[in-house]
Amino acid sequence: MCGFIGELLHHANNHTSEERWSESLEAIHHRGPDSTGNYQDSFVRLGFKRLSIIDIEHGHQPLSYENGRYQIIFNGEIYNYVELKAELTERGYLFETDSDTEVLLALYAFEGKESVKKLRGMFAFAIWDTEKGELFCARDPFGIKPFYYVKDEERFFFASELKSINPILDEQAIVHESLQHYTTFQFVPEPRALTKNVHKLLPGHTLTITNQLDETIKPYATRSFKPKTGIDPSQLAKMTKALLRDSVAKHMRSDVPVGAFLSSGIDSTSIVALAKELHPNLKTFTVGFGNEGFSEIDIAKDTAAKLGVENISKVITPEEFIQELPNIIWHMDEPVADPAAVPLYFVAKEASKHVKVVLSGEGADELFGGYNIYREPIDLAWFKRIPMGLHKPLNGLFHQLPGAVKGRNYFIRGTTPIETRYIGNAFIFSEAEKAQLFKHYDPTMPYTDITKPLYQDIPNYDESTKMQYIDMHTWLPGDILVKADRMTMAHSIELRVPFLDKDIFAFARTIERDAKLKNKTTKHVLREAMKEYIPSTIVPRKKLGFPVPIRHWLKNEMYDWTKTLIKESKTASTYFHTDFLLNLLEDHAAGKADNSRKLWTIICFILWHQVHVEKSVTSPNQIVNMMRVTKEEREEVDAL
Repeated sequence: MCGFIGELLHHANNHTSEERWSESLEAIHHRGPDSTGNYQDSFVRLGFKRLSIIDIEHGHQPLSYENGRYQIIFNGEIYNYVELKAELTERGYLFETDSDTEVLLALYAFEGKESVKKLRGMFAFAIWDTEKGELFCARDPFGIKPFYYVKDEERFFFASELKSINPILDEQAIVHESLQHYTTFQFVPEPRALTKNVHKLLPGHTLTITNQLDETIKPYATRSFKPKTGIDPSQLAKMTKALLRDSVAKHMRSDVPVGAFLSSGIDSTSIVALAKELHPNLKTFTVGFGNEGFSEIDIAKDTAAKLGVENISKVITPEEFIQELPNIIWHMDEPVADPAAVPLYFVAKEASKHVKVVLSGEGADELFGGYNIYREPIDLAWFKRIPMGLHKPLNGLFHQLPGAVKGRNYFIRGTTPIETRYIGNAFIFSEAEKAQLFKHYDPTMPYTDITKPLYQDIPNYDESTKMQYIDMHTWLPGDILVKADRMTMAHSIELRVPFLDKDIFAFARTIERDAKLKNKTTKHVLREAMKEYIPSTIVPRKKLGFPVPIRHWLKNEMYDWTKTLIKESKTASTYFHTDFLLNLLEDHAAGKADNSRKLWTIICFILWHQVHVEKSVTSPNQIVNMMRVTKEEREEVDAL
């Protein structure tokens, strides 16, 4: 796991200044503190920060091949590099290192741009062909590794993180369309960015650009589903087990210690159970909160004991949470208002004291149908008996009922088309709410602009599989994998996700809905495949994610600070109607509504703007001191 920056020039020797280049490269030092590398010629400059995992002594980058014709910078891991190297060796290729980076570069030299289709791993890379004057870039099929870029008339600049691009921008203007989408999705959907002129290379895409800055972007991998009916359930479980065992084995290829995250669910437990077969002394890591119902530590420790692995845990206090919040926001690059990023940051911090690589269970839900909401179309199926012409008037009638009426939301969702009601696992502000939130709301930028093209691609999918498809293209790369990458890289450890393997997906995409959501549960095939490996108490557990007590804290420990932030923040008053936000906070504190996710979405944006744009918050102590002052002020008022 590493970080890179690079630039391709339109005019020779017109490189970014040394000061800005150094600032950009050092901004991602956390991604690769082990070594720094640079390459430069008349048209290209490549910079690299290395986290040494494979071939520690010789795998330095930028790495060259064929007498310097090719130069590569590569972030990620190629898990089938051993097999690819054997294949290339048979064809007469010679290697000077044992690194997967050299295998990747040799494969490109042999097969060109089609080589990316043979890769099994997580990656973002750029290869400079000095003879052709051409830069070839690619990102893995799921979007596990990031790739940001900006282009103007003079240069194409790219980097692993947005914070490396910021130093070369003339201004950090906010794209209002992206901000509006952020307040609905709780992240900025790709390929958009929140910062003007910045783009993200989509997962499963390549980008080729010449020194004339002629750019071509092409897809090389799809993330579609193709269910097959009539497959024996026992065969589904058998195939799942075999593929997952193979993926875990390949994901454990490393020259440094490997550990694993462990929660209370089946995903991480499955990974740990299979990893333990290969590594009996496997260390596992868990975090939780002191609040009742917000800790998975006890279950994880019990699971670890039954599996025979060590578990290292930590309880996160509200004070620690606030202390680290500016660091979390800084590392996130763009605001991602998923509270689960917080425990992920802390569990990565704990793991970094013991290992350099960790395995985790991200992707299982999107591939095997694990989110509880995927069962909603089954529960709403009887609404299809009602003539479609009646759905809209009935929906309007149900909306007029008081919010406290039992079943109101159920009937509203049952008469709302899936294309409108489902945009992914998070749905924060509706368009009507955004009209009240924003000072400059634009109704021509609805959230359906993001999901409508995706739904148009899948008219024949059943509704549950449509939901999976939406999540694969929005929630997974925009939320799940962003926080996984940034929160682990913040502590210079490599996160590997064995479920997000091309061979596993090639199989999982064929599992029909009724096999995934069987017996009133989710991920049925995975549960059946792993039941002989994991404790019986884990097999039936529902999806929890990382439970975080944001709802509780906004009523108590964080109430005063949040109120002050909204009232005094220049960011809040610039973009939002602060009276609307304060009403959300007061209703939440009074128990009239659970507005925690809405408030957290705004808090994350305000802090992001202060940290990355205004640069008015530069240390954790500033937020801690602000909280201390507001608490003291409140106590003084109460005393009066």
